[in-house]
Amino acid sequence: MKFRVFAALAVLATVLAAPAVWAPKAISQDAPSEAKRKVRSKVEPQYPATAKAMNITGRVKVEATISADGHVLGTRVIGGSPLLVNAAVDALEKWRFEPAAKDSTEVFEFDFDRSQ
Repeated sequence: MKFRVFAALAVLATVLAAPAVWAPKAISQDAPSEAKRKVRSKVEPQYPATAKAMNITGRVKVEATISADGHVLGTRVIGGSPLLVNAAVDALEKWRFEPAAKDSTEVFEFDFDRSQ
């Protein structure tokens, strides 16, 4: 019992003491379609507390279908840690893009790295 309490407190202290440098960013965008859509507004992903506590870093690659009016219609995860994927997808679904003549599909990468 004492060990569990100690372990829980150690994990909590690690999470609370984690530096503010845990700031995931969208690092690149590759367009399978002919032209890249200009981003009007971005929401940066929130680094999951579990991933922070476990020191998990890495990239998440997500394909997004963007409507003609500029909102994200859907996403498809291409790769990345399961502990980081939801944060990237949740953020990307809130992005808004410039309007275009038709829907488009683009690939985005999010870098979850302590050094940023």
